[in-house]
Amino acid sequence: MHAMLPLLRPSDFPPLKRRSISTLQVNLGYRCNQSCLHCHVNAGPKRKEQMDDDTLALVLKTLADCGIGTLDVTGGAPELHPGFRHLVQEATQLGVHVMDRCNLTILDEPGQQGLAEFLARHRVEIIASLPCYLRENVDQQRGKGVYSRSIQGLRQLNALGYGQPETGLQLNLVYNPIGDHLPPSQCALEADYRRELKQRFGIVFNQLYTITNMPIARFGSTLVSHGKLESYMQLLRQSMQAANLDNVMCRDLVSVDYRGYLYDCDFNQMLDLPLGGQQSRRHLRELPALLRNAPPIEIADHCYGCTAGQGSSCGGSLTT
Repeated sequence: MHAMLPLLRPSDFPPLKRRSISTLQVNLGYRCNQSCLHCHVNAGPKRKEQMDDDTLALVLKTLADCGIGTLDVTGGAPELHPGFRHLVQEATQLGVHVMDRCNLTILDEPGQQGLAEFLARHRVEIIASLPCYLRENVDQQRGKGVYSRSIQGLRQLNALGYGQPETGLQLNLVYNPIGDHLPPSQCALEADYRRELKQRFGIVFNQLYTITNMPIARFGSTLVSHGKLESYMQLLRQSMQAANLDNVMCRDLVSVDYRGYLYDCDFNQMLDLPLGGQQSRRHLRELPALLRNAPPIEIADHCYGCTAGQGSSCGGSLTT
């Protein structure tokens, strides 16, 4: 796979400063039961990296000590980590809102019995990957049979009350483009998802998030191999909207890798571009001090992906 950071720096992307930290996004490891083309984490079944018990305990201590209100748990498939349920349970007891970035097919994996019920019991917000409402598009991007298993997972979550407005159990879906183009309007696409999933399967959900494919990791390497990186970067640059700069996720979020090291966002983590720069790698234990004197946000050309068009973040588009 191609090394992407040298192709993305230096950059003329505008400098950014952090406002505060309301969300701690924690990557529990890169093991996943899927291996998707667009995956910026390069996750898959053969990845072995995972967070150790001491770092898991430090995550909980940091949430309590720093008064951070949201824990965003990601991977890989974070549910494959043996400490996932303990982390969720302890965080919710602290009064922290927990978000689980779930690929849906994990719900019927061997060893995951009762996972959906556990998530509902602890009122975990689910951010579920479903790159299209059509079978052929999903199976093309994520593997044969993934669409059927994803629909099964959504039905299971609906049966527990997820996606039903009166329950407060949040079920949000995520769309990624299949190729090297920007997502369509989030509002228009959400309407399509609602109509098609309801008519075909009786499925309901709360929101749809559209996320731009980042020119990093597996997707970035594919662009390089096909000679499309330059044209894709030109698309991102030409589509930049300066108004999106105020709402990019790195202003209010810190990303933590499985070793406990800090990054300005999940994308920087995958580029190995640490918070504070590569010469001063910072650890989670240092976060309380960093809250008082945060270094500038590390940038590279992939940041144009967050500000192109309607904008893109872990919470979907930045403008409506």
